[in-house]
Amino acid sequence: MQKLEIGMKAPVFRALDSQNTEFSLADFRGKYVVVYFYPKDNTPGCTLEAQDFSMLLDEFSALDCVVIGISPDSPKSHNNFVTKYGLRHVLL
Repeated sequence: MQKLEIGMKAPVFRALDSQNTEFSLADFRGKYVVVYFYPKDNTPGCTLEAQDFSMLLDEFSALDCVVIGISPDSPKSHNNFVTKYGLRHVLL
């Protein structure tokens, strides 16, 4: 597996989002995409990080940029996390 570096194109992937809907990175070709990885929903540090991205989502959107958070948690866990904290960006 090749390590990603800043500016490299990310590999196309598919995963389920918080609504249990398949999400594909290919759907966002031509847009800027911020992908961040976090260990677990509802932990103190991960919650702060997710809230910060969600709070700044309008600024990212103004730059035609999508924000995606990725963790090993299930879509149901993501849905609970999104609902509990009012998160507005994609979690996979």
